[in-house]
Amino acid sequence: MMREVLGHFVTGIVVVTAAGPDGPLGFTCQSFTSLSLDPPLVSFAPARTSKTWPRIREVGKFCVNVLAVEHQDLSIGFARSGVDKFAGVAWRPSPFGSPLLDGVAAWIDCELWAEHDGGDHTIVIGKVLDLGADETRLPLLYYRGQYTVAAGPEAMQR
Repeated sequence: MMREVLGHFVTGIVVVTAAGPDGPLGFTCQSFTSLSLDPPLVSFAPARTSKTWPRIREVGKFCVNVLAVEHQDLSIGFARSGVDKFAGVAWRPSPFGSPLLDGVAAWIDCELWAEHDGGDHTIVIGKVLDLGADETRLPLLYYRGQYTVAAGPEAMQR
């Protein structure tokens, strides 16, 4: 019941990435939000069962990649376990060295600020080190168990 009701809240989808000692790391997450402007902080909540988040935590720095409308395949691919999530994925190092996925709507380079208990998830807070956006790209959204897209700013003008 809770998942069904809360599914009525539209979320964006991000892929959190880091440069691990054995290669790039990443996972899909839809529980991402801006937290504070001063200091600049963001938050996301990986599942406690995540095998990737503990490895990113050890690195201490990560990049939050805000997926664009054409990135459903990236969302699905980075949500899988036990596969090479970066196979065939175009990326380059962000200013602080984490994988920055090509064509994302926005990106936020962070360092780990804090972690808190969030029940079956961990609440992660990252301090923003650098960030950027591509104003021409619309974000990939998730609503009631399905991918969807924003109408765009022009739809708001009447």
